[in-house]
Amino acid sequence: MKFIQYFLLFSLFTSQAFAGSQTGKVTSILVRQSDGLHYFYMSGVGENKPDCASSQGYWMIKDENSTVGKTQFSMLLTAYVSGKTISVTGTNFCTRWGDGEDLNSIALK
Repeated sequence: MKFIQYFLLFSLFTSQAFAGSQTGKVTSILVRQSDGLHYFYMSGVGENKPDCASSQGYWMIKDENSTVGKTQFSMLLTAYVSGKTISVTGTNFCTRWGDGEDLNSIALK
């Protein structure tokens, strides 16, 4: 039983360890009217993006209606308007849209 618990714990940390990341400035923010999809582009190069998002340069807010999603969108707007650099990490999954990695965290620099 302990083996299963350690395996599950290890799985959680390794999927996050291989998630994408990027540092740069927000270059554009887009919101689709049809389904409310929020996504954005950044300067700089994304690293360690999962296969599902390796050919795209954008990031997705997973749930724009949640408190976290609204906070992330607010931070993106702040960074864009002020010209500040941000660092983002992904979740290593493309659940919101098939070829864009879901955003996990944003750090305003």
